[in-house]
Amino acid sequence: MTVDHEFDIDTRVSPVAPNEYAATVTDRWNALGGPNGGYLVAICLQALRHTMPFPDPLAISAFFLRPAAPGPATITTELARSGRRLATGAARLMQEGREVMRVTASFTDLALAEGRTLVFADKPMLPPPHDAIDLLGGRSMPALSLTDRVEYRLATMPGWVQGKPTGDPSMNLWLRFKDGRDADSLALAMLVDAAWPAVMEIGAAGSVTVEMTVHVRARPVPGWLACRISTRYVIGGYHEEDFEIWDATGTLVAQSRQLGLLP
Repeated sequence: MTVDHEFDIDTRVSPVAPNEYAATVTDRWNALGGPNGGYLVAICLQALRHTMPFPDPLAISAFFLRPAAPGPATITTELARSGRRLATGAARLMQEGREVMRVTASFTDLALAEGRTLVFADKPMLPPPHDAIDLLGGRSMPALSLTDRVEYRLATMPGWVQGKPTGDPSMNLWLRFKDGRDADSLALAMLVDAAWPAVMEIGAAGSVTVEMTVHVRARPVPGWLACRISTRYVIGGYHEEDFEIWDATGTLVAQSRQLGLLP
């Protein structure tokens, strides 16, 4: 029997016209300020999957134009080019006649990826998930409903949680869907935006995403995902955040970089 997981239900789209899809943005994936940006990207990618001849998003660039709100949404798609290994298209997410997000993405079939592979970094150093710290200790945070859908494990409790930011905007952690759904290539595009901003360790109250780029490197195996997150530069109030996800075999499966604005 097929199980409908929350992520699949809440990113589902329905065709209403050629290259036009209806969706519902829910409040079950809220971060500070409203629906999580990675969740909105996933809705756009679900629509693009109907347009693309390949199953896996490979490279994604998303521009966040205005805040989204729970409620109906329309996604329009366009296929720009389709080749032997890659297809590229664009999606626009609209609410109440206004464009909320614009996404450009290239799709491929990662199962057929071949070629030279070199890795010059190690996976994040973390204790096994069952020995790590549950950030919320089983508690719920109604204003951050994303944390009811995703669970986290860390080696040490973050300084900002204790009211003592460390001054080092970097962290390693485990994450996975709480309802047992295993991550796939499309879910990775959401999960790279599913943690709190690393800049909270320098005393920031949060961050507003301006643009996010995601590279999906491989389909992950089932299980917990190990993440490395860091910021190196804060300039004029803008900062980058780099995010890596490694699967249970120690394979790098996704990378992202987003440009954020400190509130």
